[in-house]
Amino acid sequence: MSKNDIKYWIGFSLISGIGRVKFGLLENYFENMEDAWQAPPSELRKAGLDSGLVTSIIEKRDSISLDSEIEKMERLGVKAFTYRDDGYPKRLREIYDYPPVIYVRGEILPEDEWCLSIVGTRGATVYGRQIAEEITADLARNRITIVSGLARGIDSVAHRSALEAGGRTIAIFACGLDIVYPAENAELARRIIQNGAVMSEYPLGIKPRSDYFPRRNRIMSGMSLGVLVIEAGESSGAIITANIALEQNREVFAVPGSILSSASKGTNRLIQEGAKLVRDYTDILEELNLTAVARQIEIKELLPETDTEAVLIKQLGAEPVHIDEVCRSSGLPVSTVSSTLAMMELKGMVKQVGAMHYSLARETREEYRVKVE
Repeated sequence: MSKNDIKYWIGFSLISGIGRVKFGLLENYFENMEDAWQAPPSELRKAGLDSGLVTSIIEKRDSISLDSEIEKMERLGVKAFTYRDDGYPKRLREIYDYPPVIYVRGEILPEDEWCLSIVGTRGATVYGRQIAEEITADLARNRITIVSGLARGIDSVAHRSALEAGGRTIAIFACGLDIVYPAENAELARRIIQNGAVMSEYPLGIKPRSDYFPRRNRIMSGMSLGVLVIEAGESSGAIITANIALEQNREVFAVPGSILSSASKGTNRLIQEGAKLVRDYTDILEELNLTAVARQIEIKELLPETDTEAVLIKQLGAEPVHIDEVCRSSGLPVSTVSSTLAMMELKGMVKQVGAMHYSLARETREEYRVKVE
């Protein structure tokens, strides 16, 4: 979607009361969102909007500078995606109450489709923190992207552990992406942006409210394959997320705890009611049939994108080979070999070892290679 089109979606998202249903009415009636944004009250009512909302739109749209909103977003590195855009998480589109517009700071990659939400109490015990660290790190090492809400306690542990394990993580905000809540997690949010993304359905400038957090939870579970709950009281936000996940037909996992601990009452109840009991990360990978995710991603990364890359990758192995030898064995000119190897190194396919010696960056089996006719 073009910048000109997206700005009108952003404009409507700045007006309270316009969600999935109202966006649907506008889309069905008007040819595009620009027409809807400029429509007179009578046309907005014909589209199906009630008089109160129409009045709100008319009053607020004149005070909203769409170009200024776009400039603010660009300054902060924030992108907006509608549910029709390729950058919108595919699985999130499946839920009933999907957000029509999402705001992203950082980058959501194709491999983030393999993601799991991890939630839990803000007042985590030593046990809860240890379990969250271990399971999250193991999942991250198996190339599972960790989704959570940047809250104190288990959420923060999950984000940090994913990053420390060299994995990717996505934080879902209950406010605009120019506000970090809690403020103490500002540095953590910065690290997440560099190794994943922060995401919200709320435009810039929207402050967190108590009723935004339960709504935020539907996004966390909606974009994920499942939800893992690590320590939660019986009526906590984590339990709300688990219940939403069930409604969305997502898998629910829970780590058991002491029957004497109030922090484990919710998780123990979830297990009693049918949630998958988790002893370690393998229980999750097996249940979701994700034991081969890391291998699938690695294979995809190693697949040559051009005939030249395919030729060069056949000349390399675990032992370093000088670029002159690669040129001789491949029959390609040194300029082509040099530039292609440089690109392959950037993509993590090969590595330079010493002066102009190259080897494969990781073990590559014959079946992974593209056959060049």
